Amino acid sequence: MAAHGGIEDAFQDKEIFNDQSSSRSRSQDDVQSHTEANIMPETETQLEHPDEEKGDLAKSSTVISTMDPRAFPDGGLKAWLVVFGGFCCLFCSFGWINCIGVFQDYYQTTLLRQYSPSTVSWIVSLETFMMFLGGPIMGKLYDNYGPRYLLLVGTFLHVFGLMMTSISTEYYQFILAQGICSPIGASAIFYPALSAVATWFFHRRALAFGIMASGSSLGGVIFPILVQNLIPKIGFPWTMRVSAFLILALLIIANLTVKSRLPPSPKPFSLMAFVKPLSEPTFALLTLGSFFIFFGIFIPFTFIQLSGQALGMSQHLSNYLLAVLNAASIFGRTLPGYLGDRFGRFNVIVVLNFFSALIILAIWLPARGNAPIIVFAALYGFGSGAFVSMVPACLAQISNIKEIGIRNGTLFAIVSFAALCGNPIAGALLGNGTSFTKVIIFSGVVYMAGAAIFLLTRATLVKWKIATKV
Repeated sequence: MAAHGGIEDAFQDKEIFNDQSSSRSRSQDDVQSHTEANIMPETETQLEHPDEEKGDLAKSSTVISTMDPRAFPDGGLKAWLVVFGGFCCLFCSFGWINCIGVFQDYYQTTLLRQYSPSTVSWIVSLETFMMFLGGPIMGKLYDNYGPRYLLLVGTFLHVFGLMMTSISTEYYQFILAQGICSPIGASAIFYPALSAVATWFFHRRALAFGIMASGSSLGGVIFPILVQNLIPKIGFPWTMRVSAFLILALLIIANLTVKSRLPPSPKPFSLMAFVKPLSEPTFALLTLGSFFIFFGIFIPFTFIQLSGQALGMSQHLSNYLLAVLNAASIFGRTLPGYLGDRFGRFNVIVVLNFFSALIILAIWLPARGNAPIIVFAALYGFGSGAFVSMVPACLAQISNIKEIGIRNGTLFAIVSFAALCGNPIAGALLGNGTSFTKVIIFSGVVYMAGAAIFLLTRATLVKWKIATKV
């Protein structure tokens, strides 16, 4: 009897242990489904009743929803071709935007030297603003019709705008061609790439976004060197045409490879569809944090060459600062993506946001020679590159993938106003002087504020648990 009682006690202990393990497992699954998944609908299950006369065991067949994490390929030829097409899209859209500092410098010293730095900066700020402002429209069109027609129209407008820039001579012409037409096309290229890649990857999404976003970094390396070396040899008009032809060639590849895994789901236009996501605290804070960071993130891209020259750097060496910054961001947009999938996307982006803000204030601000400026360019390229690639991955993590177009559009349309005003404010702080102290402090402070808000965004998901993957 004692042995029998001991066996019963052992089985009871085992059941208690199993109940506790199941409870811990369910708790971990709840956290993971809230922090790692976008909306994960329940799997549709159909039970096939057994034939009782034959004594067959009960069987079940599972129909996996297209929204279930198991339905995402997370690799394969088709998925990686979409990433490659997205790489080409971001090379031509965001990569072109990343070389705005070249045009700020060139216009300010040659074609538009009669205008103040603040006035000239409206051209390059409009490029960023118009590309992001088109988000709601491009997102809605993507959700309704897919990426094909958007890419075709975007290809035409982007290339046409650059061709018109090549024959521009007046300020208003640069505003219309380079500041409005070209970036509207870039917007129609940028958003379909972001949204399409998200439909193919789930567990490796941040890595896929990082590889795709590295296209913008490579574009930011090649375009400044291309423009600065070709202008003295073939002139500004033909330099712009060569750039436009290069963009056209890459966008032909993008048009052939960028596809969505999910069919379009047309819905009537509703303004509230764009406002509704802002009622979610996590989405609202993610958008607010991005807004503050976009106030400051492009200021180094725009003014790093001029600040280097003000500190005595040669024209020749300063021309390569933007290339150094964008070359470093290639690693900043790929490595953090891999780390984000492994340790948590919000964890990685919070750390690197604080890192970028700190080096603005700790390295760029006190810099008094060539070496610290070059070091800053490399480190800032890495840190800011992570922000650009990780934000779409973080957004997809907290979103229903069928609404990814609209939600991308809402976020980027809001931050476009920060991107529009950041550079002109910095230009006004600079004035006609050569001291960049106010410009750098402004950039660092707003970036730091954005980093703090990203920390609050993470807290809405897992409170203040430091070791949790999110």
